[in-house]
Amino acid sequence: MRPSACANASNCPEVSINPDAVYVRSSLLPDAIAQLTPTEWRDLVSAIRAGEFDA
Repeated sequence: MRPSACANASNCPEVSINPDAVYVRSSLLPDAIAQLTPTEWRDLVSAIRAGEFDA
């Protein structure tokens, strides 16, 4: 799944959500795939929403 804001961009996150794992990669580096558990994915999304990675 690619965010709609990235429809025509070349540097976008891509996410595949399955019952046992979530796979995340960048469209710039499609061979570099991070595998997360569903809990890790929820924690990551929560941290992003909370601004924990803002500069």
